[in-house]
Amino acid sequence: MKIAFLGAGQVGGALAAALARAGHTVTIGARDAGSRSVRALLTRAPALSVAAPADAVRAADVVFLATPYNVAAEVVKELAGELAGKVLVDCTNPVGPGLTHGLRSERSGSEVVQAAAPRARVVKAFTIYGFENFEENPFRSAAVRPAMLFCGDDAAAKGSVAKLIEELGWEPVDVGGIAQALHLEHMTLLWIRMVRVGGHSPHTVWARLSGPQPK
Repeated sequence: MKIAFLGAGQVGGALAAALARAGHTVTIGARDAGSRSVRALLTRAPALSVAAPADAVRAADVVFLATPYNVAAEVVKELAGELAGKVLVDCTNPVGPGLTHGLRSERSGSEVVQAAAPRARVVKAFTIYGFENFEENPFRSAAVRPAMLFCGDDAAAKGSVAKLIEELGWEPVDVGGIAQALHLEHMTLLWIRMVRVGGHSPHTVWARLSGPQPK
């Protein structure tokens, strides 16, 4: 699969490296190919390539949005034409002062992203845990696979993302339409409070355990 990344920081870099290692053709969309973050990422993941953002998106089957949330809508709006019809994986989270929801829980960040590129097929995924779990999944040998919750309105787009989630060692759990993104963003805030503030391990994750169906 051809995959483009908008954003090469901790989350984007970790996922890009993992997906390249899984055999995908991964391109970082960057205005400055010589930036420190891009050069650092290429050093640890030399299979990655770099292109201008529009070129990277145009050639991709799936695009990951992993910029800081405060520039996400602007980046997406500028590329709305190239994103038309593309699967757009929203990895961003609107975090406000005091670890509150950055949009005051009035709408999700993913819905803002969708509004900025109305013809993109937005799927919220890879948001409820920190970057430490993405480049090298620490749970591949665990008895129970950890869950990766995701949501979106386009069934085919979610199917594509679910395959990538599974390839990276997670159990894909579809929690519904894009309206569910707000709840995933609150799960992210819970994780941040537990780990970054409360001192829990950064490898704290959730799993889905399903019992027998009631008769």
